[in-house]
Amino acid sequence: MRNALSIDLEDWFCVYNLRGVVEKQDWSKQELRIGRSTRLILKLLSEHHTKATFFVLGWIAERVPELIGEIEGHGHEIATHGYFHTLLTEMTPQSFEEDLKRALEVTRVCTHQEILGFRAPSFSITDKTSWAFEILERNGIRYDSSVFPIAFHPDYGMPTAPLSIHKVGELLIEFPLSCVEILGRRIPCSGGGYFRMYPYLLTKSLLKRCNREGRSAIFYFHPWEVDSKQPRVKLSWLKRWRHYYNLDKTLNRLDRLLSDFEFTSVKEVLGL
Repeated sequence: MRNALSIDLEDWFCVYNLRGVVEKQDWSKQELRIGRSTRLILKLLSEHHTKATFFVLGWIAERVPELIGEIEGHGHEIATHGYFHTLLTEMTPQSFEEDLKRALEVTRVCTHQEILGFRAPSFSITDKTSWAFEILERNGIRYDSSVFPIAFHPDYGMPTAPLSIHKVGELLIEFPLSCVEILGRRIPCSGGGYFRMYPYLLTKSLLKRCNREGRSAIFYFHPWEVDSKQPRVKLSWLKRWRHYYNLDKTLNRLDRLLSDFEFTSVKEVLGL
């Protein structure tokens, strides 16, 4: 079974976890490290003959448009991650649509592809922000991958959402972040911090269970997660653990993952 591989293209300082330390107005003062880490990822994907979907932050597309072209040149799908990495729970429908249109505008000039996909910053399409689906469809988006069907996370989650791919509009498809239900509890196995914190064999087992249940899994990570030498900033112990834990092991784990599973872009899995 083919699974979807996705990369949220944002740099180390764009992360919601760091927003109390690095404000948006100071992003342009930070060291831009996304080029090197993304090229490490592109090299690994080429070695495994694997295509992926890159959810590109508009702010990044404006700063390094040549990197978006390089990603496309390797045959990968370009999708959008919004412009400024603002959570939908902090936006109105109007401000979200403005952010989306700005992201699409700056990203379209970097690619020859039609942009079909969207992922909300920090998976912030929730029950309270489901108004976003109509806006996405109105702006030509064909699929969303923002819904995390879990209940325990303080910042995101739609606990009653289906685990499998489903429609959320007339044309709009939702590809929810992958989870496995065990004894009535939904366990995330979609990547990111979960991938760095879990033992690798646990991730492998959970993803295999998704496939046994007849579901294509979707896996995600960020370029900063393969960059163990990124600048360290002062954080609480919990945020420090969530952001920096096992950064030096991520690339090798990804190498194993790409050997153990068949991945391609979201567009290919959905047949768009």
